[in-house]
Amino acid sequence: MVFDLGGYEGQWASDIFSRYCSTIHIFEPVADFAKRTEQRFRGNQKILVHDFGLTKADGSADISVNGTDSSLYKKGTELATSRFVEAIEFMHKNNIKKIDLMKINIEGGEYDLLEHLIATGFVHNIGNIQVQFHDFVPKAQQRMAMIQKNLQKTHSLTYQYVFVWENWRLK
Repeated sequence: MVFDLGGYEGQWASDIFSRYCSTIHIFEPVADFAKRTEQRFRGNQKILVHDFGLTKADGSADISVNGTDSSLYKKGTELATSRFVEAIEFMHKNNIKKIDLMKINIEGGEYDLLEHLIATGFVHNIGNIQVQFHDFVPKAQQRMAMIQKNLQKTHSLTYQYVFVWENWRLK
C-alpha cells in the first residue's frame, strides 16, 4: 500500500508501480492535475486517484496553481478552489490500517499533515515516510525540528537532504 500525496501528473506513482506493482492512492487537490492523472491510469485498478488533499481537517481553500509548485502557501496569479479531507477520517472510512510507503510532497502542507498523523498516532501504521519539507512556510525550521523529534520516537531516519528529501523508516 503506497500513498502519493501531491501526485501532480502521476509520474512518481507510475515509477513505483512499474517496480513493485503496488496498490497506490494518489492525492492531488488541483482538479485539472487530478483529472489528467485519472485519465493516465484509467485502466489500472490498482492506482486510485483522489481529487483532494489529506490534512488535519476537512475543508476547502484556494490553491495557487503553478505546476509542481502549486501551493496553499505561495502567491500566484491562477487560483483554484481545492478540497481537503482529514487524514485520519479518510483512513477510518476506507479501512486503511497500514501504509508501506507515504510520499509527501505537498508544498508546505506537510507540516499540518505530519503533526496530525503524529497526534492521532496513525504514524505508527506507516512503514516509510518520504517527505519533502519546504522552507517558505512560517516557522518552517522549528516545525520541521519538532516533527523530526517526534518521528524519532517511532521511526529511524534513513537519509536526509535538509529541505530536499528525507525518509523515515518505522522501527
